[in-house]
Amino acid sequence: MLNSAMIDLLGVSLWETLYMVLISTLLAYAIGLPIGVVLNITGKDGICPNKPVNSILGVIVNIFRSIPFLILLIWMLPVTQAIVGTMVGPTSVIVPLVVSAAPFVGRMVESSLSEIDGGVIEAAQSMGSSSWQIIYKVLIPESKPSLLIGAAISITTILGYSAMAGIVGGGGLGAVATNYGLYRYNNEIMLITIVIIVVIVQIFQEIGMMTAKKIDKRLK
Repeated sequence: MLNSAMIDLLGVSLWETLYMVLISTLLAYAIGLPIGVVLNITGKDGICPNKPVNSILGVIVNIFRSIPFLILLIWMLPVTQAIVGTMVGPTSVIVPLVVSAAPFVGRMVESSLSEIDGGVIEAAQSMGSSSWQIIYKVLIPESKPSLLIGAAISITTILGYSAMAGIVGGGGLGAVATNYGLYRYNNEIMLITIVIIVVIVQIFQEIGMMTAKKIDKRLK
């Protein structure tokens, strides 16, 4: 039954979900963006080809991308306890969310950078630009629209992961859906949480797509 107490619970759970998702996305990009850049520049057609580095990093990324989030979440409980001091609550979920999302973000970034026209990079190299200058003056700026679209996809993926955390006491909308919708057979609450999550996903996707279109020079 949707009473005032349940409305308050949904409000708190919505805040917990946004907290988990936004913080995890920022940290995942802080780790995943450099990973994606290194994967791109050390690839066969990159500006600094290095097969050993690319292969080792690629294997590590693929391993963590292959682990289902729920299994990773349970497996990392001791690590989470050591880092944040607790294994329950929204803060505890951030650790496995970042570990799971960072490799995904890395591949998204790598893919975005690979879309850049090779002629632009060759022009920068012919003008004597260093590898670092090419990265932050050519690769990143030129791939902004694609990176923003990738960010929209990443944040919705992380949102989906965060919903699973409710099963192990992670809080957020996933916990409400599990504790009230599943275990108490409350279809109304289940439907409401689904609708809220769908609305959040649509908002994030629209913001990402609209921003990408606004800064895409190819559309001007």
